[in-house]
Amino acid sequence: MDEIDVPSFFLCPISLQMMKDPVTVCTGITYDRESIEKWLFSGKNMTCPVTKIDLSDSELTPNHTLRRLIQSWCIMNASLGIERIPTPKPPINKTQIQKILKDAKSPESHLNCLRTLRSIAAESETNKRCIETAGAVDFLVSLIVNNIKAINSETWEAINDGFDLARTTEEALSTVHNLGLSDAVLKNLVAKNGEFVDSLTNILQHGSYESRAYAVILLKSMFEVADPMRLIALGSQFFVELVELLKDNISPQASKSALQMLIQLCPWGRNRVKAVEAGAVSVLIELLLDNKERRACEMMLMALDMLCGSAEGRAELLKHGAGLAVVSKKILRVSQVGSEKAVRILYSVSRFSATPGVLHEMLQLGVVAKLCLVIQVDIGSKTKEKAREILKMHAKTWKNSPCIPMSLLSSYPA
Repeated sequence: MDEIDVPSFFLCPISLQMMKDPVTVCTGITYDRESIEKWLFSGKNMTCPVTKIDLSDSELTPNHTLRRLIQSWCIMNASLGIERIPTPKPPINKTQIQKILKDAKSPESHLNCLRTLRSIAAESETNKRCIETAGAVDFLVSLIVNNIKAINSETWEAINDGFDLARTTEEALSTVHNLGLSDAVLKNLVAKNGEFVDSLTNILQHGSYESRAYAVILLKSMFEVADPMRLIALGSQFFVELVELLKDNISPQASKSALQMLIQLCPWGRNRVKAVEAGAVSVLIELLLDNKERRACEMMLMALDMLCGSAEGRAELLKHGAGLAVVSKKILRVSQVGSEKAVRILYSVSRFSATPGVLHEMLQLGVVAKLCLVIQVDIGSKTKEKAREILKMHAKTWKNSPCIPMSLLSSYPA
């Protein structure tokens, strides 16, 4: 296709690829539907890419004349291997979605409704936004909450009048996940539907691996736009399930979302203690022992740094046989960010939990030698300064120790 002379007005101004479904925005500029939808909805941009004018009205009007010209050009160049672009299927409208929801009145119709919604959503971003604005999110959330209540009154494998509630719940959760909800809808879910957060927590505890993954990813998106006061009020059970999901390591995306949530929730001291009591420190240390992926290690060290800001977190780190060793090992082996967070953890331990036994362990494990090495290499001024402060803090105990190699002793700060 690149070697064929395509008329410039057949190309999308965003991607410079041939238009398949030309649509015009309110500024009068025509784009390919897929490209402009990606710009508006996935990229969350609300301006016309060419004119930079705000698109307060994001309605996309099909440009039938240009589409017919493109199809005619394809037919004329068929001998060159150009295939005719098929006439695109028109996007769904709000009335059609509302009819689908209205028809889903009984348990036996729920699964069919969910599968229809998923199929429609998969066709385009416009369809996803239409489903969202037609009230489908309230329907899906209500279905999940009510199913969880019914399941909890029996067992998580409950079959209600011949219908598998767990399966229907998983389908509904998958549909919500695939919609890629807007920030406004996510905020509304957190603000007005505490039952939904409780239901997702229940799914984290009892659901299938797939359902648990959907639940944690959705919770992460909701908490990113939530009022901080809502996050402080989360119960201890939520942190237990979050840590358990990390421990189970059900999928890279689910683990990443769980780590991001842990980092997001732990600046508040109350949440920090809840996470520590749920076993987060021990799980993070175990994960660090086996993980070599840069971004994952960075997030684990970030979370550990926050948790070690509490006495309870530091106590758990020191209680674990590999706690100090694995943190020290990650210095200079992950990234500059990883090294900075690891040194910050050691700083917290050295400043607030430095018993004679801990200081001796830091010598024996080579932690002190690693800190001496840090102040010699190009690693960032903040990290070097923190390492220097740790070494000065306990110079009387460490400076004359035979555990520090002679090659590094010369760099020990005065």
